Amino acid sequence: MDFNMKKLASDAGIFFTRAVQFTEEKFGQAEKTELDAHFENLLARADSTKNWTERILRQTEVLLQPNPSARVEEFLYEKLDRKVPSRVTNGELLAQYMAEAASELGPTTPYGTTLVKVSEAEKRLGAAERDFIHAASVSFLTPLRNFLEGDWKTISKERRLLQNRRLDLDACKARLKKAKAAEAKASLWNDEVDKAEQELRVAQTEFDRQAEVTRLLLEGISSTHVNHLRCLHEFVKSQTTYYAQCYRHMLDLQKQLGRFPGTFVGTPEPASPPLSSTSPTTAAATMPVVPAVASLAPPGEAALCLEEVAPSTSGTRKARVLYDYEAADSSELALLADELITVYSLPGMDPDWLIGERGNKKGKVPVTYLELLS
Repeated sequence: MDFNMKKLASDAGIFFTRAVQFTEEKFGQAEKTELDAHFENLLARADSTKNWTERILRQTEVLLQPNPSARVEEFLYEKLDRKVPSRVTNGELLAQYMAEAASELGPTTPYGTTLVKVSEAEKRLGAAERDFIHAASVSFLTPLRNFLEGDWKTISKERRLLQNRRLDLDACKARLKKAKAAEAKASLWNDEVDKAEQELRVAQTEFDRQAEVTRLLLEGISSTHVNHLRCLHEFVKSQTTYYAQCYRHMLDLQKQLGRFPGTFVGTPEPASPPLSSTSPTTAAATMPVVPAVASLAPPGEAALCLEEVAPSTSGTRKARVLYDYEAADSSELALLADELITVYSLPGMDPDWLIGERGNKKGKVPVTYLELLS
């Protein structure tokens, strides 16, 4: 019991001494041991990393889950170490409504048939979104949270210890200074000065040791940056995959809608510039609109006679096929992903289409399915 009381009294004394030292430093009444410039730079870099990691984490959470109530619910489930309930994505909910509408309004009518097809596409988009959210959470959000809740808490703890060691060191310096001043006036014995010097040596040793521990942790921020860089690449990869899937699903849907008898086909979008990218990712990112098949031939234009088609005077180019394409009729050429074909344009031809040749076969091919090679 006596030991515990003594320890409490000692801790209270240390806390009071630190508080006095800190207050006197704030009012400029005491000297403060300054850290070297390299150490201060490490501290600033660590604080900046922490602050920006928090901002990026919060905004990524908003991107993946725009509903604030849902985010709060997911946070509570994580804190309670319980599995977050599976939610229907907005795309899947829209698909459900469209399917129910088609069932009630008549699935065999043009409107009902279109609702069914669009609902199927929206369902696939919802599934792709779900996969993207899961991949981004695992590969990007989780590492950022682990840094803030793990490494950063350790750094913060060691920084607080370093601050306490510095306050103890400066308090010892102040006591030694007072003891030497009193010794000069012969009001204290020499052993008071010796005691103050011994306390100062101990405090200096503890401060130096804690400074080294904290410095090593702060220098580890560079490794954190490397890890976050890898996670950022994974995030971009998952996002690219997601948008490429969405692009393919919508191309397929637009292609199907254009072939429905009686389906309304609006005015095509202005022609997109010819693709000149060197990768399918870049081609997917441009997301040009494919005109409906029913409107491919301009009014008054005669049906394409493949036997009479010859390469234009401007020459031919090689092209790599990005995605599989099923020919709608005999005037089109079916395509297989990654194959090489020869393409060229004809005067007055729709700029969204080219003439493609593979061996002795030829036909119209959509530009959006090709990567034109130089």
